[in-house]
Amino acid sequence: MVVRLTPRGRRVIGAAALTLVIGLVTTIAIAASPAPRPPASPAAAAPQVAAPSKYVLLTFDDGPDPKYTPQILDILETYGAKATFFEVGREISRHPELTLRIHQLGHSVQNHTWTHADLRKLSWTSFKDQIENTDEAIRAQTGYTPRCLRPPYGGVSTLVTKRAASLSKELVLWSVDSRDWTRPGQAAIVQRVLTGVHSGSVILFHDGGGNRSQTVAALPTILKTLKAKGYGFRLACL
Repeated sequence: MVVRLTPRGRRVIGAAALTLVIGLVTTIAIAASPAPRPPASPAAAAPQVAAPSKYVLLTFDDGPDPKYTPQILDILETYGAKATFFEVGREISRHPELTLRIHQLGHSVQNHTWTHADLRKLSWTSFKDQIENTDEAIRAQTGYTPRCLRPPYGGVSTLVTKRAASLSKELVLWSVDSRDWTRPGQAAIVQRVLTGVHSGSVILFHDGGGNRSQTVAALPTILKTLKAKGYGFRLACL
């Protein structure tokens, strides 16, 4: 039997065939396309370097000194160490460029009075002048007012603490004393520091106030040993 289609029937069959073809093409295209990639795993990200779990605070008093401070700055830079310098205002006025350099190298500059005076023995007026004049000298070179004060000789009393607080100053002493100012020899300075150090230690050195050649000689060994033991270096009074 022969089936003859009317023009309308031929149009209906043609449309159905076209729909079937389009469906087949779409199915093939989807099957051939690559599967979407899963998002990158956090573990595949670049590893982050953790901050050292142990740290010390290196501090230097009585500078800046035109002979020893630059040598100490060079050593600190060699070992990638940062330090806090408690400076005497009178010395800043004599060598302002050194205070500026200390600041530009990323170290902290803080207050150590104007003349290295024993704050326990001063009137309120003299106390205030010692601190505020030094603040002004530091601010002129760094652009900031120091937040911390190290009383010379470690001279702290209830009155000194109260007066410092009224000037918005935090007192900062030390927990490891190199006693480098006594000039006991390079080996003794190294031994005193490395024997007494622990995480969080505030180590006292001097970059001014006398002959500091033994401090300069001892510092590389101290820094190299501390780094080998996993210590990092933090600034006081951030």
